[in-house]
Amino acid sequence: MMTKALRDKIIESLTSILPIALIILVLALTFTPLDTGIFVLFIIGVFLLIFGMGCFTQGADMSMLVIGEKIGSAMTKSRKIWLIALLSFVIGIIVTVAEPDLQILARQVDAVAKVTPLGNWLLILTVAVGVGVFLMIAMLRIVFHIRLSILLIVFYVAAFIVSIFVDKSFWAVGFDSGGVTTGPMTVPFIMSLGVGVASLRAGKGGRDDSFGLVALSSVGPIIAVLVLGVVFKVNDVEYELAAMPVVDDTFEALMQYAHGFLDHSQEVAIAIAPIVVFFLLFQLFTRSFHKRQLVRIVIGFVYTGVGLILFLTGANTGFMPVGRAIGKALSELWGGWLLIPVGMLIGYFVVAAEPAVHVLNKQVERMSAGAISAKSMKRALCAGVCISLGLAMMRILTGINIFYILVPGYVAALALTFFAPPLFTGIAFDSGGVASGAMVSSFVLPMAIGACCALHGGATEFVMTDAFGCVAFVALAPLISIQILGIAYKYKTGKIKRRFLTVEEKFLQYEVD
Repeated sequence: MMTKALRDKIIESLTSILPIALIILVLALTFTPLDTGIFVLFIIGVFLLIFGMGCFTQGADMSMLVIGEKIGSAMTKSRKIWLIALLSFVIGIIVTVAEPDLQILARQVDAVAKVTPLGNWLLILTVAVGVGVFLMIAMLRIVFHIRLSILLIVFYVAAFIVSIFVDKSFWAVGFDSGGVTTGPMTVPFIMSLGVGVASLRAGKGGRDDSFGLVALSSVGPIIAVLVLGVVFKVNDVEYELAAMPVVDDTFEALMQYAHGFLDHSQEVAIAIAPIVVFFLLFQLFTRSFHKRQLVRIVIGFVYTGVGLILFLTGANTGFMPVGRAIGKALSELWGGWLLIPVGMLIGYFVVAAEPAVHVLNKQVERMSAGAISAKSMKRALCAGVCISLGLAMMRILTGINIFYILVPGYVAALALTFFAPPLFTGIAFDSGGVASGAMVSSFVLPMAIGACCALHGGATEFVMTDAFGCVAFVALAPLISIQILGIAYKYKTGKIKRRFLTVEEKFLQYEVD
């Protein structure tokens, strides 16, 4: 029997996914007619996404968030710097290898897979080590009270310096890797670690430090992948375009989903297993959870696993081919310029369909004691991603170098860290990794790939330089929009405070008179 909490989560996911589904439906009925088979895959995918997101968010609340907070507080209570560093490194690797979005990206970068016998695992392990090292740095930052903005400036400057020595066809992949790493599996765990560590620090500093772990964990993969490109001299990265699924009837549609369900079940099992083992070892040594909590966490793991399987199956089997078909069709209308407004419209609503975004928004509302509402966070994220996808589609049409947008964008984002409240800086850079998740990599990126191939007569050599980078743009936008929200919030609260003090002064003066 469905619990009330799960039913509420499913209703919430329905309101999140319905707008993007309606946009695709309108496009399919007007500008970009779809093959019947592809349309059937899309309809099934919508239902799977709704139920998948509902189950996942319920499971994250019951298991991942609870475990992360407990591990974070336990690590800090130990007061052993070496233990905090070691566990952070191990956790970073475990949860990153578990991230399904990373597996999707790794399969699409064949040039990396061909340089060593490790194949796709070379990129996955490189990213995992990057996250492990930078999660360790992020945890030690909280312990030693180091300002987040200083580390962000240092490491992003380092990333751009390393990129000078990497072939330009690898730039987009490097910066995309930072976005896909922090997805639905990684974000709940890493964010709750920060909350657990910061909870032991009283006052405003503890609240501010509860964010920023995802931010630094997103920089690690960028630097690690760019260094990989330098070490292995990766040049002229090619993209192999997969064949579009052929679906003639409902049976074939069901078979497509059956294969997708089996594939993603295996991926999610591999993803969750290391986290479950780590949790069991933690419980064995600390006895932190009583029996009733253990039962709830186990049920939460089941919800998380089932939700991720349904979500990824729907996104990859139903939305990926639709994305490519819509991108191809839009590129053939009015010289392809319709891509920009459609991309912006999709960008505004696609953020709400990301499972990890819901986790972030609720964590922000909770840690700010309601001062920063989930609603205002959602609006700022939507506005930022709307603009970023407009720029991404413009780049496909014009072939502009990705650094002409990334460099000014990061300069602006890092400059804003000197004006925005520290809490908002942490939230903004966390949001960048959270916004660029499964829906972006499984729908928006295929749409960009379909458009890019069509504009270049089916040639795929431009995909790595022009189509890839969408994830990086989506990851960049919230860094600016959320910090602007923070500056506005700071101004508003400051104005109210000044007004209150003025009234208080007048009242005291009245008493004296």
